[in-house]
Amino acid sequence: MLTTPAAFSLKTGALLLVLLMVFTGVMASDKATWLMEVIPVMVILPLLWLTHRRFPLTSLLYTFIFFHAIILMVGGLYTYAKVPIGFTVQEWFDLSRNPYDKLGHFFQGLVPALVAREILLRCHVVRGAKMLNFIVCCIALAISACYEFVEWWAALAMGQGADEFLGTQGDPWDTQSDMLCALLGAIFTVTFLSRWHTRQLSLTAT
Repeated sequence: MLTTPAAFSLKTGALLLVLLMVFTGVMASDKATWLMEVIPVMVILPLLWLTHRRFPLTSLLYTFIFFHAIILMVGGLYTYAKVPIGFTVQEWFDLSRNPYDKLGHFFQGLVPALVAREILLRCHVVRGAKMLNFIVCCIALAISACYEFVEWWAALAMGQGADEFLGTQGDPWDTQSDMLCALLGAIFTVTFLSRWHTRQLSLTAT
């Protein structure tokens, strides 16, 4: 059965995300970029709702999915290179570019790693903490690589029109640094979230 906190997280989070999606969609100046950024949210939300009774997730995972969705929608609203908080961080640390997209890619590693960890443990696919951590990081990195393929195909299809979606800001190593951020996100999951996640899994019957 789904634990009460997880149910609350899903219902409350889904409602807030739908409202935020409507707001950002109306306010976004570049509708095409907004749509490309929020498509993952449009896919994941119905999927979570359809599976929440048969395969309920932990409230920890629902919470991080919620924050990742917000990051995507804010990136779609402003485009990643122009998110205001990113300019503030850029000024604080004297960076050469707006780093907001790196936060997105960090979560692109963190959340898939947490999803992979939950599925692998609950389905009893992997035994041994070291092998589990290795596979979880590999899955997260593979998903990051697939997303870079999507960006590449978008660039080929849209030409210069894909600049806002790509958000490279003139960085020739943007793809590599994006994947590094995703890997760091996955490592964060297995290093700092594993015990918390395992405790929640022990309370969630499959």
